[in-house]
Amino acid sequence: MNDRFLRACRGEPVDRVPVWYMRQAGRYDPDYRKIKEKYSLLEICRQPELAAEVTLMPVRKLGVDAAILYSDIMNPVASIGIDFDIVKDVGPVIHNPVRSAADVDKLRPIDVEGDLSHVLETIRILRRELDVPLITFGGAPFTLASYIVEGRPSKSYANTKALMYSEPAVWHKLMGKLAEMAADYLRAHAGAGAQAIQLFDSWVGALAPHDFAEFVLPHVRTIFDRLSDLDLPKIYFPGVSSGELLPLLTELKADVVGLDWRVPIAEGRRRTGGKFAVQGNLDPYVLTAPQSVIHAHAARLLDEGMREPGFVFNLGHGLFPEASLDKLRELTEFVHDYSERKLKEGVPT
Repeated sequence: MNDRFLRACRGEPVDRVPVWYMRQAGRYDPDYRKIKEKYSLLEICRQPELAAEVTLMPVRKLGVDAAILYSDIMNPVASIGIDFDIVKDVGPVIHNPVRSAADVDKLRPIDVEGDLSHVLETIRILRRELDVPLITFGGAPFTLASYIVEGRPSKSYANTKALMYSEPAVWHKLMGKLAEMAADYLRAHAGAGAQAIQLFDSWVGALAPHDFAEFVLPHVRTIFDRLSDLDLPKIYFPGVSSGELLPLLTELKADVVGLDWRVPIAEGRRRTGGKFAVQGNLDPYVLTAPQSVIHAHAARLLDEGMREPGFVFNLGHGLFPEASLDKLRELTEFVHDYSERKLKEGVPT
């Protein structure tokens, strides 16, 4: 087992910086696009052998140091009573948006074994097949709420914020149910063999720090508190434009915080009080540049990240469909080779 990723998450020494990419199992891969001609995302997720194969593809092709489960943050919400589809070129579309106290009261507890056994079986298959750690994930309450309340992806989050500001008791009840769902879902992942878990809060950067502290952070804290007994790395990714929220995270019982590209690695460490390993944070669209430019950006991030233990090279958000498989493979090799050489030299970076 290549455990560099796990060691880096724990702040332990590594011989080279581990690398994986958010959305590494997906649309940039021509072989994946062929699979998508036959099956939708949700259909793939419901077939454990196929979902496992899609998860394995980037590990084999890119040489990354961790696999991330092929899934979607919306998967578990069907179990609590949300009717949705993933619509091409749109994203999650909710057929029964939650916008009132009565809507929240209708939501039921998650039944992972009953409704999501295919996800657990995919995890078990991957543990037998992988020689790198398996990361699984769930959606954080605000990000899930932003779909569930809006009814589809939004840039303004108008309905979400209206509920939050106008009906705070209803909002907190919804967030509490989503936090309970996420904790139960991720605990089941750990029981099936997940070796690390990541909580995605992709859109929470849309909030001001005081609103995050009042309306969201208590529920994120609940998730990590409920999972604190699990002996595996726990990652919180507060998504894009979240740099101003970082100082509020210091009491979370997480091990790693993901950074987007707007916050330098050193500044991210400073804002979080040096309490976490850090993961990130290449702008995904740097991958559109010539290889020499990609190398320069990666070297700068590595030099900054290797100044202290506990660094995982990743993107500041997920891969986009037009990304080049060849450039990703070459970037992975560069991260490994450059960081290994620098670490052997022991030269201050």
